[in-house]
Amino acid sequence: MNSKDSLIIFDTTLRDGEQSPGASMNMEEKLRIARALEKMKVDVIEAGFPVASKGDFESVKAVAENVTESVICGLARALELDIERAGEALKPAAQGRIHTFIATSPIHMEKKLRMSPDQVVEQAVKAVKWARNYTDDVEFSPEDAGRSEPDFLCRILEAVIDAGATTLNIPDTVGYNLPHQFGGLIADLIERIPNSDKAIFSVHCHNDLGLAVGNSLSAVLNGARQVECTINGMGERAGNASLEEIVMAVRTRQDLFTCDTRLDTTQIVPCSKLVSTITGFPVQPNKAVVGANAFAHESGIHQDGVLKQRETYEIMRAEDVGWSANKMVLGKHSGRSALKQRLVDLGIELDSAEDLNEAFVRFKDLADKKHEIYDEDLLAIASDSAQFNADERVRLLTLKVCSESGETPIADVTLLVDGSESSATASGAGPVDAVFRAIEKIVKSNSKLDLYSVNSITEGTDAQGEVSVRIEKDSRAINGQGADTDIVIASAKAYIHALNRATTIEERAHPQL
Repeated sequence: MNSKDSLIIFDTTLRDGEQSPGASMNMEEKLRIARALEKMKVDVIEAGFPVASKGDFESVKAVAENVTESVICGLARALELDIERAGEALKPAAQGRIHTFIATSPIHMEKKLRMSPDQVVEQAVKAVKWARNYTDDVEFSPEDAGRSEPDFLCRILEAVIDAGATTLNIPDTVGYNLPHQFGGLIADLIERIPNSDKAIFSVHCHNDLGLAVGNSLSAVLNGARQVECTINGMGERAGNASLEEIVMAVRTRQDLFTCDTRLDTTQIVPCSKLVSTITGFPVQPNKAVVGANAFAHESGIHQDGVLKQRETYEIMRAEDVGWSANKMVLGKHSGRSALKQRLVDLGIELDSAEDLNEAFVRFKDLADKKHEIYDEDLLAIASDSAQFNADERVRLLTLKVCSESGETPIADVTLLVDGSESSATASGAGPVDAVFRAIEKIVKSNSKLDLYSVNSITEGTDAQGEVSVRIEKDSRAINGQGADTDIVIASAKAYIHALNRATTIEERAHPQL
């Protein structure tokens, strides 16, 4: 497949996806996702915004050191310091890209940048030239292109191509455009810019009107050959274009698209589950491609049709995106090696013997509680062990809840806080409320609970419950998640996980693209 026939998938889950409220990830979590994206054969991974914080810099550097099969990209504003930090973070990368941007819409130039159009063009050209000192692979984005003047877009894009930009990314930053309009813009830019043949045109669409995927596909039909997207459509506000929907739409409708991706689509569902588990953002059941109901048939007419001929009601195969029938993969007599191998198959690599041992202990405990161990259970076990321990200041030791009809629930909680045991008793409107109040008596975080949700990980009354919480602390939203066959214990784990993250998440500069 030559470059003209190839659709480049640029995944920005680690950068733009992380801008979802409460979705901040630590370095280990980012590495796990990056490895899963590499396994899926994603072309470009935008690992972060290096100048945002020391943690962001180190995370981008770690991804650059550990991922070799995908291009690793760092975001930078059109500022010399930003580009310098991105270049430093990307030094270890086998293939590195700097992605620089500056706003080009009238409202952004006047109200935010307080710069004239001439000054914006000058700064954009400087930024691309600075980036070229670190890599030949430079991407430029005119922020808020969807509301920019087409004539000005042509002018600035022609200038940055001359300066050395090899990819031109056109963002619909606020999700304002409609598909026919956005596709027309891409076609117009390619036609009008004299040197457009020297760069790949890319799009980055947001979902404020629910049109991110539609706008992206329209752009591809009109000549774009890179799409910026995220796993599960995560991202700022209403999110970004969903990678899984873009990829499968193009592959399913090869009668209309003259390009295709190189992705291993069987890794889509495992990657979706991994991102959901790490971020604490559940995938809604009716989500296209990766939702639990995406290939479920309730209607008798549909069931009859599928049994006679699958294609009557299915436009793609569940197996092609990574779905398979749930089955017990491990039992209570399985050993560490079998557990480790199955976790690797699911895209989870435990780096240390300590992490594996802890995961194994949790696996054995779960195997004693429930007969069948599913892949989703293993993902929850891995999340409960490897990813959080490094930052654990607070750990649950014991929990006892008394709840009976007509009586106020009472919870007794014992925590290990910075190495010291502390206990508290509290009552509440329900058992979960009582537990949260008891925890607060000990840690005194003064956090506000903004979101609480429960999801069954697998089927059956012995299924693990996955609890997601979002707390607000110091004007920051922080997610936490926990899993257990006891939903009250899972709730306590989720709340404690959020509290632990609240103490480690850095203040970060906040880009918008």
